[in-house]
Amino acid sequence: MAWDLIFWVLCFFINIALLASSFYQLLSLSDLEADHLNPFEATTRINSIVLPDFLLQAFLCLSFLLTWHWFMFLFTLPITAYHLMLYLNRKHLLDVTEIFRDLNTEKKYRFVKLAVYLLLFTVVLFRLLSASIFFFFAWKFEELDIRTSLFY
Repeated sequence: MAWDLIFWVLCFFINIALLASSFYQLLSLSDLEADHLNPFEATTRINSIVLPDFLLQAFLCLSFLLTWHWFMFLFTLPITAYHLMLYLNRKHLLDVTEIFRDLNTEKKYRFVKLAVYLLLFTVVLFRLLSASIFFFFAWKFEELDIRTSLFY
């Protein structure tokens, strides 16, 4: 039971990192649109965290698959597949010369990613709370467990 709690704590912190990364990218694009950043600074900031963002998302999706959390795996699979498609087509990095042409598309993509990560955050937080309640208060309900009463 402790492994389940450790797993959900790890997923919680990975999800916080993914939320922060998406928010940072969206903030950089908004600053570029408002002309607070020049295109080189904005693309450098975003491109420096794109690959770790993709790797964290792939690790999260793979960990859901390996721990047999099918709903969570299927929930994170489309964005992981989209990241893989972007990486294989070499379109995962932003270009300095074309950033203003793709600005609205990139902002919409980051908004959708942020919404998915927020929804994932609520599910992970619920699972973390239920795992911690079960872990810390399971001794009170041990006499109600049918598996323990069969072997005594």
